[in-house]
Amino acid sequence: MSGLLRLVPDEPEPAHDLAATPGSLRQRPRPRWAADPIDELAEELAEVCAVAVHPDEIAAVLEADGLTGEQITERYGRADAFELAAELYARVPRSHPDPGPRPDPWRVHPAQFLLRALVFTLPGFGYAIGAPLMTGARDGYGLPRGTVGLVVSALVAWAWNQGFAHRAYLRLAVGRPAAGRCLQWGAPLGALLATAATLTAPRSTGVTAFAAGQAVYLAAATCLLVLGRERLLLLTLLPTAAGGALLLAVPLPTAVRIALLLATVTAVTGAAAYEILRTRKADTPYTPPPALSPLASLPYGLFGLGCGVLTTLAALGDVLRHSPGARTAGAAVIALTLSMGAAEWLLYRCRSMALTALTRATTPRGLLTGGARVLALCAAAYLAALTALALTTGALWPDGPPVTAVRLAGLLALGTVLWAGLLLQAFGVAWIPALLCLGAAGAESAALTLRTTAPATAQLVICTGAAAALLAVAAQRLGRLTTHR
Repeated sequence: MSGLLRLVPDEPEPAHDLAATPGSLRQRPRPRWAADPIDELAEELAEVCAVAVHPDEIAAVLEADGLTGEQITERYGRADAFELAAELYARVPRSHPDPGPRPDPWRVHPAQFLLRALVFTLPGFGYAIGAPLMTGARDGYGLPRGTVGLVVSALVAWAWNQGFAHRAYLRLAVGRPAAGRCLQWGAPLGALLATAATLTAPRSTGVTAFAAGQAVYLAAATCLLVLGRERLLLLTLLPTAAGGALLLAVPLPTAVRIALLLATVTAVTGAAAYEILRTRKADTPYTPPPALSPLASLPYGLFGLGCGVLTTLAALGDVLRHSPGARTAGAAVIALTLSMGAAEWLLYRCRSMALTALTRATTPRGLLTGGARVLALCAAAYLAALTALALTTGALWPDGPPVTAVRLAGLLALGTVLWAGLLLQAFGVAWIPALLCLGAAGAESAALTLRTTAPATAQLVICTGAAAALLAVAAQRLGRLTTHR
């Protein structure tokens, strides 16, 4: 009978005169079978419960220990792990020792992102080198004929490559051969779609050829970036970088310009093809990738489209509105592109610092406060970098519109939208930044069409609203334990 639960105490209890001893029931020792099982569980998990900042941490431990809902209801009389965790959290006093040093998975060297800033910016020299291809007749906005088609092609490429890169990264997590197959088919299709988009608007031969080269370059560069081959991409950009540097000193013949552009496109295409073949032949055992719905990558593509429209309006807004003395704001776009290296590094720093704040927080409110503080610090650092770049590029390229307070503030608001959107995407939140970016792009386009206000003012107002909403969501996410898994 040793396996049966004893329903009587080991020794007989002494008799008590209840009338003579008031409250004796409270003094009567409780038999073992009547002990509260939650107290016993709290004693077993005392260390876990004491250092928990939120009951969800305890619930995660309970689930990891294999407790099912039925077991929790039968043994402890609670509905689920979260209700049981909340009671354990309430019963055990808090005790938060110094966590001490711990590995930081988000620590990276800034030089890596300086390299990415270069490969994002150097292609801009291609527009200066290809200027002779865009001469001739002008359209109704005073731009070279075919510019609209070139912009449409760039927007299609931007949207496609954002969604395509996300899908390739998901495949990369399964195995390099799976990523290679995705890149092999996705890159040529994206280049074809972007080239075809040029034909939807009035065009010229030179601009169409330039747009086709741009589409091929963007597709190939996306492949190299997904595979982590930034250094190789930088090498393929040497002809364009050299041509841009020479243009600052001497004029270049048209034939030389075309040769430099073709050299870059050929080099980047060959490099991407070689890396894709290497990836497909990797020694990693092939695992069939899980089925992915196109909707999984759709918000990333929509976010890219929204960012592209916002950036285009920042550069061409005054020209498209036919403002007196309108000039393209190329310097602002160059500053924004250069800032993407700092933006990516600060994304990593934000996650690293948020993880540190998480280990030091002792209450749920402390989690939210710490996350908001980290977010504010990193956002301020990014805006400081973008401000410095905007003022520098504005001084180096004086042909654009003057960097007024309104223009600078609008550029900072746009930069915040891009940075906060990328941060949320890093947390797996894709639809919110996509919809807010598209909404902001639609609102600016409507303001431009209706001529309700100056483009710079519309950019400032609309992007400030979108940035505030994105930062609010990001602050809330940073204060969640599940965000940092």
